[in-house]
Amino acid sequence: MPKVSIARILSNMNIAALNEMQQATLEQGSGKGDVILLSPTGSGKTLAYLLPVLQLIEQDKKNTQVMIVVPSRELAQQTEQVFRQMGTGLKITACYGGHRKETEENNLRESPVVIVGTPGRLCDHLDDGNIDTSGISLLVLDEYDKILELGFTEQLSFILESLPAVHKKILTSATMDTGTQQQIALHEPVTINFLPEETTTQDKLKVHELRSPEKDKLETLYRFLCYAGSRKTIVFCNHREATERVSKALGEQGMVTSCYHGGMEQHLRDSALSKFRNGSANYLITTDLGARGLDIAEIAYIVHYHLPDTQETYIHRNGRTARMHASGSAVLLTGPEETVPEYVQPAPEIMTLPAKLPAPVAPEWTTLFINAGKKNKINKIDIAGFLSHKGGLKREDIGLIEVKDFLSFVAIRKSKARQTLGLIKNEKIKGQKVMMAIAR
Repeated sequence: MPKVSIARILSNMNIAALNEMQQATLEQGSGKGDVILLSPTGSGKTLAYLLPVLQLIEQDKKNTQVMIVVPSRELAQQTEQVFRQMGTGLKITACYGGHRKETEENNLRESPVVIVGTPGRLCDHLDDGNIDTSGISLLVLDEYDKILELGFTEQLSFILESLPAVHKKILTSATMDTGTQQQIALHEPVTINFLPEETTTQDKLKVHELRSPEKDKLETLYRFLCYAGSRKTIVFCNHREATERVSKALGEQGMVTSCYHGGMEQHLRDSALSKFRNGSANYLITTDLGARGLDIAEIAYIVHYHLPDTQETYIHRNGRTARMHASGSAVLLTGPEETVPEYVQPAPEIMTLPAKLPAPVAPEWTTLFINAGKKNKINKIDIAGFLSHKGGLKREDIGLIEVKDFLSFVAIRKSKARQTLGLIKNEKIKGQKVMMAIAR
């Protein structure tokens, strides 16, 4: 099977041209030596490393040749999605906790060319003998610093020991952290460094301090979100319980939020991100799980409801906004006994909110959950057609559609939701009876 051209890949992904970092990675990443790719969050690192990976794959071989290790489920899903969008015709399988292991085992029986997964789940499959490692010659550690930071050192060592045929490694990161590289044996590594100078970052990211008169900063957060209006905002908390408390308190004041943390079941995490992505919720309340691997465009504000524990955490939280050529703002919410960490330089501007602020306008969209997806042979076109023909919705009443393995989410006009649910109550999609309801 001939390789898909770069031009065709860009066309498939609706991208006009590679950026400078992606072009450099393509040119330097296809050589024999190992590669360290340093580039900011949101700069397109996933496509950047997948392009040389594709050049190194031997198309005539049917066995697994590439393993990509990522720190989170969301990044595994994102990587799988990007690879499929490239339109290579090559098989990829994603393995991660919260995903049905039996489904993954079935997908691994006919060896995929590329496997992407989280350390723990990959170790499970390696230990059970579900992965043929004999042909895996290329290993990618995406956000390798985060993999080690999250305590996956033992799992990573087991993965490395289980891949005797690896002769090339690609490591990526959004921060300059050379210490972690010393824990991974590299051969003649080439470093591709596109981390911006601090002055460049400051031009794009505006940092403010918003002082709360009360130790409990909920009222100040509410007022700030009124100021932010309908602009997409991520609020970072340090603990799972805090995200739920903050989300609930804002909801009681009429705000529509999505709560997101690692203690939630996978389908609820998927639902939370989908609602935030498609505009059903303007505010995402999250732990630092949301600081990595989330591909959500046009984030206007990052709010540090709890001050970050480390400078690295601060950097990665802020990396959700001011991505690529966009601008954004970070707001550090400080209580009476709190001070801005010393590593926040230059000192942030003090933000003063107007005395009177109107409540934000509620989103026009709501999210419909469907308990069927790709493995049920259902795609976006099927869902859009179903909602148009059976649900009485016009094209402009249907927003973003996301189809996963066994479930799907679709944004529909909130004003049409009740009528649509009534119309589709007893209908089938492609002859299948499925459950459809407003997503929790």
